[in-house]
Amino acid sequence: MLDYLRIVLNARLAKMDERGASAVEYGLLIAGIAALIVLIVFVFGGALNQIFQDTCDSVTQSSTATC
Repeated sequence: MLDYLRIVLNARLAKMDERGASAVEYGLLIAGIAALIVLIVFVFGGALNQIFQDTCDSVTQSSTATC
């Protein structure tokens, strides 16, 4: 009877350890995705800023030309 309880308790502890490992893996995955997003923003940030600035200038010119 004691052996059965020991086996059940060890199995429950093993399940808890697996949950902790998967939480760590998800945390690493989220950190990797966040780092990738930051990298993309820094690499393409200047180009995107120029595109938005050109669009803003175009809208401003077309709105003042009709006034």
